[in-house]
Amino acid sequence: MSVTIYDVAKKAGVSIATVSRVLNKSSAVSDRTRRQVEEAIKELNYAPNFIASALTKKSTLTLGLLIPDITNPFFSELARGVEDASNDFGFNIIICNTDYSLEKEATYISLLKQKSVDGFIISTAYYNDKNIIEMLKDNVPLVLLGRDIDCSEEYPMDAVVSDNIRGGYIATKHLIDLGHEKIACLLGPAKIKVNLEREKGYLKAMKEANLKVYEEIVKHGDFKLEFGYKETLKIFKGQIKPTAFVAGNDLTALGVMRALKAIGLSVPQDVSVVGYDNIILAEMSDPPLTTVNQQMQKMGYLATELLIKRIKGERNAGKKVVLDINLVVRKSTSEAPSIS
Repeated sequence: MSVTIYDVAKKAGVSIATVSRVLNKSSAVSDRTRRQVEEAIKELNYAPNFIASALTKKSTLTLGLLIPDITNPFFSELARGVEDASNDFGFNIIICNTDYSLEKEATYISLLKQKSVDGFIISTAYYNDKNIIEMLKDNVPLVLLGRDIDCSEEYPMDAVVSDNIRGGYIATKHLIDLGHEKIACLLGPAKIKVNLEREKGYLKAMKEANLKVYEEIVKHGDFKLEFGYKETLKIFKGQIKPTAFVAGNDLTALGVMRALKAIGLSVPQDVSVVGYDNIILAEMSDPPLTTVNQQMQKMGYLATELLIKRIKGERNAGKKVVLDINLVVRKSTSEAPSIS
């Protein structure tokens, strides 16, 4: 039979209320009494049920984190930031993978509501996510992480994102400054707002440099290595042969590099490649990948802090935090090859 707070109170020779004050670190307890209670807790090996306690206060001290794919290092980094902040503020996290499925996302939201989580941190797969819109209508505490949706004017919404337009721009301009003119752009799904923003940055840089954008080498797919690999092979079977690639994330960029090697091209001597995110694999690739650095763990931490402050009634919804990005130049980019 498990030890209860009643057992601790009896062992220490105090009231249940006194044990509760010690557990909640109240100052209204003498040092002598506190030591008695702590010794009783230790002797009985008592584990307080904080969840049951939280329920009496209409809180479970639990947050739901919904991300598309934990196997993608980008989301792993976000999750780490969320976990760090949760620990710092005394909350727990339940992580759910939606696999880019609105149906699965809706199922998890329903399940987490049944478990009475205090709020949600969601990295959505759609810029018009109906599940999130319904939650905003119901005033459910939530923060969007890494991705935004198109309803901020209708409902007060919290979001922590990066400056993705600038990210796409500086990645492309870096290649233009190296003399590249035919620059391919491989992005994730068009239904995700960050991809549309990164494409805007790419197009802005190309337009400023008066360079032609070839539709044949601007593609949307997913964020996986295989997409970068297969699409690169297709592109080099076509008429337009790019000398550089801007990728929507680092995994796509690594797929591009793998494909280039498979067809006998060298990075960066023949083709330069720029990724996006700056996951740990970017440093470990051969050659090391030039990439746009996102402050992933900081994004996760700030999103969690925003949510917890709202749950505690310390702030209202409606804040969007846009973190800056920077280009990390490594050895996957160089000057455009001269035309012989």
